[in-house]
Amino acid sequence: MSSSTYPFTAVVGMDDMRLGLLLNAISPSIGGVLVRGEKGTAKTTTVRALAALLPEVETVADCRFSCDPAAPDPHCPDGPHAGADRAVRPARMVELPVGASEDRLVGSLDIERALGEGVKAFEPGLLAAAHRGVLYVDEVNLLGDHLVDSLLDAAATGVSSVEREGVSVRHASRFLLVGTMNPEEGELRPQLLDRFGLTVEVAASRETEERVEVVRRRLAFDEDPAGFAGRWAAEEEALRARLAAARALLPGVRLGDGALRRIAAVCAGFEVDGMRADIVTARTAAALAAWAGRTRVLTEDVRQAALLALPHRRRRAPFDAPGLDEAKLDEILAQFEDVEDEDPEPDPDPGPGSDPEPDPGPEGPEGPQGPDDGPDGGGRPPQDGGADGPLTPDVPPQREERAPDGGPQDAPAAGGGEATEAPAVAAADPFRTRRFSVPGLGEGADGRRSRALTAHGRTTGARRPRGRVLSALHLAATVQAAAPHQRARGRTGRGLVVRRDDLREAVREGREGNLVLFVVDASGSMAARKRMSAVKGAVLSLLMDAYQRRDKVGMITFRGGAAELALPPTSSVEAGAARLQQLSTGGRTPLAAGLLQAHEVLRVERLRDPSRRPLVVVVTDGRATGGPEPVQRARRAAGLLAAAGTASVVVDCEAGPVRLGLAGDLGRALGGPVVTLDDLRADTVSALVRTVRDTHTRRAA
Repeated sequence: MSSSTYPFTAVVGMDDMRLGLLLNAISPSIGGVLVRGEKGTAKTTTVRALAALLPEVETVADCRFSCDPAAPDPHCPDGPHAGADRAVRPARMVELPVGASEDRLVGSLDIERALGEGVKAFEPGLLAAAHRGVLYVDEVNLLGDHLVDSLLDAAATGVSSVEREGVSVRHASRFLLVGTMNPEEGELRPQLLDRFGLTVEVAASRETEERVEVVRRRLAFDEDPAGFAGRWAAEEEALRARLAAARALLPGVRLGDGALRRIAAVCAGFEVDGMRADIVTARTAAALAAWAGRTRVLTEDVRQAALLALPHRRRRAPFDAPGLDEAKLDEILAQFEDVEDEDPEPDPDPGPGSDPEPDPGPEGPEGPQGPDDGPDGGGRPPQDGGADGPLTPDVPPQREERAPDGGPQDAPAAGGGEATEAPAVAAADPFRTRRFSVPGLGEGADGRRSRALTAHGRTTGARRPRGRVLSALHLAATVQAAAPHQRARGRTGRGLVVRRDDLREAVREGREGNLVLFVVDASGSMAARKRMSAVKGAVLSLLMDAYQRRDKVGMITFRGGAAELALPPTSSVEAGAARLQQLSTGGRTPLAAGLLQAHEVLRVERLRDPSRRPLVVVVTDGRATGGPEPVQRARRAAGLLAAAGTASVVVDCEAGPVRLGLAGDLGRALGGPVVTLDDLRADTVSALVRTVRDTHTRRAA
């Protein structure tokens, strides 16, 4: 272990995280571990420390792809390796930066040599460097979808493929995948979340003594890394030996029919999708048995494996926080108390010094890392939200009050005057909404809302490469550019003489994600219980739509005498849903303040991220009260947004038989369409529903 690496056994707490990492080190086929939690909880430090515990790797000398001499990859670009020399090196930990390109991840081909000489000149990427080691992805939820797809495909198949214009390169890529994320910055898509074998929640301890021990050890390490590592060398070596023993024992672990029935019953009982959960739980239970020095899987192994493998697989909606009801888990397993595996075999003697039961993590010689952690992982956060932060509101949403006749008991509407603040009400059931898009052609981050020039999509043309990296070759345009110069370049053979100036990259059109800024009226005129519940349901539906289309979201609310930025622009749509649930109503309607706040927020965001185009969604009945000339001020504020070219939609919340049409006036001032709550539904057939693009097209004409 390098003296600059913090020892794994010196990490305080984080039992579930350490156990998940160790189980994947024992059985890489589990599929990696996703660590969810707040920043500053030693996630990166712990992963780096694990890499130092892994056994050294024997490779083919001079092979850039770390081929195993005992079984070299037949597709290795550096092969064949018959009779090659051998070399030994430490296991690597490779980090994938959030801003990495696809070529940096999977590798790149030398297009000039491929076209001109017909050879596969391949520059390996991070997937090749991580082969037979650890691939660590910090903030995996912020990676582009195409990068995550390539990453998880390689993790699942053990092979990385690069396909470019008919030239194909494949090489082995098997690694221990570790991803970390902060849920406040946005969730990982469910289908990608499912590809991680295990998930664990981490949070900083609230115990004073444990926090003191963390600081004490960190300061000691920073002052003298070599000396600190030396004091933990014995514990590190003992853990390294135990890890090696568990890896050697794993092939002999017996997963009997009784254990398989328990696993199947648990996965079925929690209604997880597909069969991956069953397979991962089985592999994890076997690794737990090997870690405990046993060759037979017990009920406690199945229970612990379920707590690690299932929480992230049972989300039923985008805003559901991962979790598992442990009482229900125990109830399911209790049905098998009298069921034993047929022909149980005695466990081998694990030898002196080995623990007879599974240990959720390595033990340090002192401090809070005591040996009293049980097989259910004592560090697991509570099921009521734990480290999820804004995914779970601090105050539970209050349900609608019911009148004696069973109907909703409405709070009195203020009609624009001062009113007593009404408590938060629950949102109505969400629904699938129509898609609104920003007009024109953008160049923002990949998404699913508005038209944009992207790295992935249909090819619409060709251009000279921007910068030194060729993102996607346009073969026909490249050949056309090189063809007139073949005689001058002295071409004599069959190959095409290609220069870098001839290369053309494809121009592709796809869709981008936008910044969807919600401006929500929370004044007294919106305070009727049934009405506000419907409004919240509509905004929640639009938030779900933004989640599916990879948008950033922000939320401004206005009531009383001012507007408030309830949610600064973020990738965490879940945070927006939580803020919405807590939204109270009451007071006057400062519509102008809400629109001016939106204008200021967008001004700042344009400086931070000029390529991400905004879409403003104003949810109001159109009333404006409070202050001098409230209606005129609201129109002038709307004009500022329109003059800046901001795309907008007005959701008209006016209800009742007599309609004033004030939201329509606001929509005309903003230059965007106006839709009612009913018109938002995707299955509504209405001529009144218009997209932002259609509106701007007519205005331009």
